[in-house]
Amino acid sequence: MKFGKVILLLIFLITSSVLILLFYPYKQVIVLEEVRSEQPKLYYLPLHTDRHFQVNYIHSIHLSNVKEQYEITDNEKLRFEFMQYEDVAIGLPGYADEGEILKVEDGVYTLTFENRVIDSFVLYVGRVDTGLSLRYENKDYNLKDFLQKGHSYSFHITKISNFELLRGVGIDGKK
Repeated sequence: MKFGKVILLLIFLITSSVLILLFYPYKQVIVLEEVRSEQPKLYYLPLHTDRHFQVNYIHSIHLSNVKEQYEITDNEKLRFEFMQYEDVAIGLPGYADEGEILKVEDGVYTLTFENRVIDSFVLYVGRVDTGLSLRYENKDYNLKDFLQKGHSYSFHITKISNFELLRGVGIDGKK
């Protein structure tokens, strides 16, 4: 009789451990989640020690380089640090608002933000065949290799479980 209770307890503990390992969100990742879709695709990049990343793209109208740098805060928010670009006009300001500093050096505009913290942003992947990449830990990930042109993606930081890691597609080429 005691042996049966021990076996049941072991089965319960093993099952509980497997469920926790499978469903407990522990791994912090950068997530790109398709928006306006009934079955959104989830793309992720596991985070390590570096708390900064960049989104680099070619502006669809100016066809010039734009770099945006973000810092990941302790509470999984994004602090927009600065953006650099070569042309002003549509979507790229030629002046600084309150809480911003604009510097121009060698034809490159650098707009620095004092304290702009956001939960997420939406990234639209244009149909124009230009560059779009994520730079993290000195490695560039070409986002147009797997994101669909003409679709929008919510870009945010979160913790996900092993189950969610299996469901999503790793930006780093890992499943």
